[in-house]
Amino acid sequence: MFVLLILAALAIFVLPNLWAKWVLNKHRQGRDDYPGSGAELAEHLLRRSGVEGVTVERTEHGDHYDPQARCVRLSDEHFDGRSLTAVTVAAHEVGHAIQHHQGYAPLLARSRLVGVAQKAEKLGALLMMAAPFLFLLTRLPGGLALVIAMAVISFGTAAVVHLVTLPVEFDASFNRALPLLKEYVPPYDMPGARHVLTACAFTYVAASLASMLNLGRWLAILRR
Repeated sequence: MFVLLILAALAIFVLPNLWAKWVLNKHRQGRDDYPGSGAELAEHLLRRSGVEGVTVERTEHGDHYDPQARCVRLSDEHFDGRSLTAVTVAAHEVGHAIQHHQGYAPLLARSRLVGVAQKAEKLGALLMMAAPFLFLLTRLPGGLALVIAMAVISFGTAAVVHLVTLPVEFDASFNRALPLLKEYVPPYDMPGARHVLTACAFTYVAASLASMLNLGRWLAILRR
């Protein structure tokens, strides 16, 4: 049973990321029939959607939209690339910018929670490492359980962020990016675009499951 659980966990964590990489590589070939790069499409979509004050920059830290800086950031291959992967990723990040512009509640909630979750997760890891020493120092009945409970709460915050992230990412992909791409990508490329967005969405699902399993593991420890 333990081996089966390990294999199931590996499948949940590893396979979606491997599939996403395979799909992105499959559609990464340059296309001469595309009029612009990922960055150029992003800038065009922002203007077309009436989103003002948002810039498009290249980054070395992964494609993302920064709501604080109001910036769509794309990796070099997606910033300069003229491929189905490049334009689909660019449209997805623009989808986040549109969410922010329209005051999409889950995105705003995630933005507020991310900072809290990062601090809580660090606190949780620190408490788990320090728990035995704190218990020896305090010698209080239930002291170790209290420390573990505090750590579980901190990891739980991270799990909440992952759960909030799911509707944000799915909305940016399928309610924002996909309709925009239909106007700029040839019809025969749309199945590939949906394939890219679906593969990336599954990586967020895997991250959410991983976070919930991690929380469940600490809850099991606390019950003991």
